Amino acid sequence: MTFLEYLQSRRELLVAQTLEHATIVLMSVALATVIGVLIALWTYRNPRARAIATGTAAAMLTIPSFALLGLLIAPLGLGYAPTLVALTMYALLPILRNTIVGLTEIDPALTEAARGIGMSRLRSLATVEIPLSWPVILTGIRVSTQMTMGIAAIGAYVGGPGLGNQIFSGLSNLGGVNSLNQALVGTVGVIVLALTVDLALALLGKLTQAGQRPKLFRPRLARRPALTPSTAVPSPSLGGRE
Repeated sequence: MTFLEYLQSRRELLVAQTLEHATIVLMSVALATVIGVLIALWTYRNPRARAIATGTAAAMLTIPSFALLGLLIAPLGLGYAPTLVALTMYALLPILRNTIVGLTEIDPALTEAARGIGMSRLRSLATVEIPLSWPVILTGIRVSTQMTMGIAAIGAYVGGPGLGNQIFSGLSNLGGVNSLNQALVGTVGVIVLALTVDLALALLGKLTQAGQRPKLFRPRLARRPALTPSTAVPSPSLGGRE
């Protein structure tokens, strides 16, 4: 059976596994984004807390994926849960680090100006600091997505969903019927899916940049009151005469 014939005969299964793969990656990145941004907001003003947070996330990233998935089998069992937890742990560092960098590089004069016009700390974060650091945060999200897209394939080792099942089935039956097709379709599928999601995130980045971002992302600026006849400054007449 040729590669194209294999694609045609397993079309429904491959579509389902592709959707499963994309779903678990996007869920893990979404969880890592929430956790990473919250930790960054809590620690970015404190150098020691910053170092502890990024160091811990970096240490988790050094754990081999097979070892981490194996350790998670005991408390979580096989299937979806250990894969989701492992991917979330691996996705955390780029998002956390980029969020901290984005927040610390904001000009303090901007935050002071926001406070000066009466914004609370929470409102300043929501309307000034996070929108200004959003491009850097999105870069971290893109890096995490690309990284976890490949690691998610290893989740099949513990019964996780996704295209990794095609790869592992092909590798475990090397020399058998369709073994090469299985490994190839799983690998190509992960690559195509990673490029597609990255393209979507790049488009999101362009849409949310200054001048194109939705109103939700635009910091509100204080409006200067219009001049009225009573407040307007009269222009000097020629020679001091009217």
